[in-house]
Amino acid sequence: MTFKRDARLDPSQVQDVRGRRGRVGGTGVAVGGGAGGILLVILYLLFGGNLSELGGVAQPGADTIGPEGSSLTSECRTGQDANERDDCRVVGYTNSIQAYWRTAFAAAGQTYEPARTRLFDGPIATGCGNAGPEIGPFYCPNDRFVYIDLGFFEQLKTQFGARGGPFAVAYVIAHEYGHHVENLLGLLDAQSRGAGPESEAVRIELMADCLAGVWAANAVSTNYLEPLTRDQIAQALDAAASVGDDRIQSKIQGRVNPESWTHGSSEQRQRWFLTGYEQGNLNACDTLNARDL
Repeated sequence: MTFKRDARLDPSQVQDVRGRRGRVGGTGVAVGGGAGGILLVILYLLFGGNLSELGGVAQPGADTIGPEGSSLTSECRTGQDANERDDCRVVGYTNSIQAYWRTAFAAAGQTYEPARTRLFDGPIATGCGNAGPEIGPFYCPNDRFVYIDLGFFEQLKTQFGARGGPFAVAYVIAHEYGHHVENLLGLLDAQSRGAGPESEAVRIELMADCLAGVWAANAVSTNYLEPLTRDQIAQALDAAASVGDDRIQSKIQGRVNPESWTHGSSEQRQRWFLTGYEQGNLNACDTLNARDL
């Protein structure tokens, strides 16, 4: 069991737009076509890319999306709900992650400005451009939403070889909120600068991995989760490894080209998550100035 059964969830932090459809203009989100094209889009966007920087991705217009039909407010109320339902689990993780960062910012004399998670399952207009489920999870600094398609976690297993598990979901959400923390600290401008194993783009992604580990180290203190098990941490590490640039390139291209990395290798992503988890504070995550990535 991951969540405390009687923990009180706050569904207002998650907007559920599944089943709603907004028009995606232009050529939509497809780049290159076919499964390889989709994987290449994910390689670029996964955990931090900007939709507006991709060719063939239309910017959001004035089109409206149909009325929201979420059941989260009435059905995701307790930790027990989070233990039983995937969407309620997203609510619980979002609540815990933001509770921790609110406390951490306050301890540093700063104010944490919350973001929200948006669950979607079809074309959607965002502050960073139009998106679809094939994009994978991402954070948009323009509208301060974390976008999650629950179907991605099955794809993580079937296409990326991850073992999955509830804490793989936690890692993904915590990584995206790591980008939100970076945004609040004024660091996200670095994410588009260059490529390669030492690039600022990679450093920003590894920092988000580290910040996810920091939250995991302090998750129990938020009063949403039971003490973490070794298996749960292993689920997070496995998810981190499965989306390393080297593993994705090897799967798509049959070779690895470190000079084109934008997110970091499997080993780097695991190591920086563990750094955050073992040290448990934001100061451990200064990847921008780290000599050894």
